[in-house]
Amino acid sequence: MKTFVLSLTFCLCFLQFASSQKQNLKLSSEFINGQLMASAEQYSKLVAEVPNGKFPKTFDNGKQEFSNSSWWCSGFYPGTLLYLSEGTGNAGLEKTALDKLKDLEKEQYNKGTHDLGFMLFCSFGNALKLTGDSAAYQPILETGAESLVSRYNPNTKTIRSWNHNTWKFPVIIDNMMNLEFLMQAAKTTGNKKYEEIARTHANTTLKNHFRKDNSSYHVIDYNPENGEVLAKQTAQGAFDESAWARGQAWGLYGYTMMYRETKDKTYLQQAENIANYILNSKSLPADLIPYWDFDKDKIPSDNKTYSRKDLRDASAAAIIASALLELSQYTKGKKAELYLSKAESILKTLSSKEYFANVAENGGYLLKHSVGALPLDSEVDVPLTYADYYYVEALIRYKRMLDGEPMIKI
Repeated sequence: MKTFVLSLTFCLCFLQFASSQKQNLKLSSEFINGQLMASAEQYSKLVAEVPNGKFPKTFDNGKQEFSNSSWWCSGFYPGTLLYLSEGTGNAGLEKTALDKLKDLEKEQYNKGTHDLGFMLFCSFGNALKLTGDSAAYQPILETGAESLVSRYNPNTKTIRSWNHNTWKFPVIIDNMMNLEFLMQAAKTTGNKKYEEIARTHANTTLKNHFRKDNSSYHVIDYNPENGEVLAKQTAQGAFDESAWARGQAWGLYGYTMMYRETKDKTYLQQAENIANYILNSKSLPADLIPYWDFDKDKIPSDNKTYSRKDLRDASAAAIIASALLELSQYTKGKKAELYLSKAESILKTLSSKEYFANVAENGGYLLKHSVGALPLDSEVDVPLTYADYYYVEALIRYKRMLDGEPMIKI
């Protein structure tokens, strides 16, 4: 009886919370559902372009670019299809996504990358949530989680990111995004080591990646023997002391998620700190779509990136929107209203003609104007598969709010 009362109380509290949130929502069901339908129509064009065994990366200079399953972005395409299937009821997109997962299965054994959260959790994780088929997908996710923790070093107290270049033990802020994979693995397997590693990595990143203004370095290089910080740098931002826009977005999303999973208020505070840095930045445009680097105005004119320093990054905006929607659920009063309204504004802008492509244009991708790595002249001012993923995720999260459902499916 006590359990029933507690459950009933929880349900009533949730319904009241959902109702109060719904009253504050400014975007209509017609708008959100319309964007989901338009996205599904656009992705039906992209589906027709994707070869067997390949995954979409970008559309550049009129040409499609695809990758093998080992590319870090391989999980976003099936993940986006699964979200669109949920949002529109399009069973064809679900089938396409589930068929494509067969090409991804072998990556569960890949111990050469830290990006298994992107590759496996955004794909197989979403498939498990949508279909409930634990027999098909849970073993793959558990094997993948074990592959990911093989990169953990107890001396650095972090999961290694890259294996290339001259770094000794590089850890990038992006790595925060793979911790959700481990937190879920801890729940499904009952093995607390996954949670312990995720927490430890998040704590070490909090200690070493952030400046006093709460902006983040991109890369921290560690001594793998004793955990000493050897260098604080960037690889895809403007310069070592700059705030690369997508890096700030990864951090915001990662610490928001870690608060959800742990209820540790240290993570909530850090998520709010990052949000405040982003939203209060003098270089953030009025439409809230950030330039590729928050410090782009500090780039010397003799730098090769100077002539293109004013490029926007829709991928960073999409990640920020999705993260702010969730962060608004964990805060109250004016903070919650601020995060929600900013996320709504970003979604409206990304859905405008300036960023959202016309049907059959943009190679079948949804969003225009993303920047992969400008200093490396890689994927500059092009559509990117992960920009689409987080844009659709934000739409799905908002739709769930409108429908009075939990924003995050567990």
